[in-house]
Amino acid sequence: MSNLTLSDDDLAYQNLSLLDGRDGSNRAQGHRQIAADTDIEAVRLWLAEYHDSPHTLRSYRKEAVRLLIWATEYLGKPMSSMTREDFLTYEAFLASPTSDWNDPRRPRRGSDRRLFDGPLSPQSIRQTMGILSGLFGYLVAAGYLAGNPLVLRRRRSKSKVGRLVTVERYLDQALWQSVLEFIETMPKQIRREIQHYERARWLFRLLYGASLRVSEAAQAKSGDLLLRRGNWWLKVIGKGDAEGSVPISDELMADLARYRLFNGLSAMPSVEENTPLVLSVGGRKDRSLTSTAIYLIVKEVFRRAAKAIEETDPAGAATLLQASTHWLRHTSATHQADAGNDIRYIQKNLRHASIETTAIYLHAEDDRRHAATIAKCRHE
Repeated sequence: MSNLTLSDDDLAYQNLSLLDGRDGSNRAQGHRQIAADTDIEAVRLWLAEYHDSPHTLRSYRKEAVRLLIWATEYLGKPMSSMTREDFLTYEAFLASPTSDWNDPRRPRRGSDRRLFDGPLSPQSIRQTMGILSGLFGYLVAAGYLAGNPLVLRRRRSKSKVGRLVTVERYLDQALWQSVLEFIETMPKQIRREIQHYERARWLFRLLYGASLRVSEAAQAKSGDLLLRRGNWWLKVIGKGDAEGSVPISDELMADLARYRLFNGLSAMPSVEENTPLVLSVGGRKDRSLTSTAIYLIVKEVFRRAAKAIEETDPAGAATLLQASTHWLRHTSATHQADAGNDIRYIQKNLRHASIETTAIYLHAEDDRRHAATIAKCRHE
């Protein structure tokens, strides 16, 4: 299935013919710039604009699918009939989705799958609404919708929000170590199990050790590794085709050598070799693992690791159930900051355009403030 399609499996809901948006109350009259008669067709064309950016496409597609299904199943109306009041209800729902929408017993795929892993943080809700505002703005400009109800949404001061934001989606050192320890306990009885274990072991270390986005890990090749002045670097093409380089430790290079040797490759790639850093299922040297496959592997390991510690560390288990590939990037940055790495270096490692974006990973001062406050309270 192409990433640009929204299949019937993705958008399985009742009374589709009545809720497809042909008669949406917000439909524009007159000439249209796109050949779309239904909401799904219109969303497909919007997504097609991002075909050259897999990471953005995947994120935007997820939000569009959620909204389309929620509008038809929860509101009983098509997306093209949604009002400003409906979006206020949706924001409240994102902050506290009902249990039937995030039931962990429901599958991740299919018409009966869950669409949420739990409540969204305020920052994630802002991001979601920003994406959807972009969708509705596009449909208004295309002559498909008459208006964008999200333009009425109150804009909060960036300066006030920025001072309060810190990244929360990361694993502390103890929880990160528990994940690494769990990976070592994965089954290794048959070749397939050993293969899955070695891939998971390498994948988690790569995403964390190089602070990579999932799309960057999927696209990384051995030819992107550079040895300069005795130090290894990984050339990365990130968001917006921005190019950067990430320091690679000797430990991570040793992990790469182990992964390559297991898959029948030399410990270090030759100059002319351009093998994917993460091989496809079966260890094929000519194909890389897709971003979606990497995401699913990481989510499954997190889920199993959570189950392994749920009795001894229920809070940690709850955190792991929410974690995903991007949490490993956040975890890497947070651990660098905790270790005292210069924020300017962390900014370059993450390829952030602004150092203010990187500053959200600075937690050490909060830790010291918490410890000092608690200690003072105990002595009074």
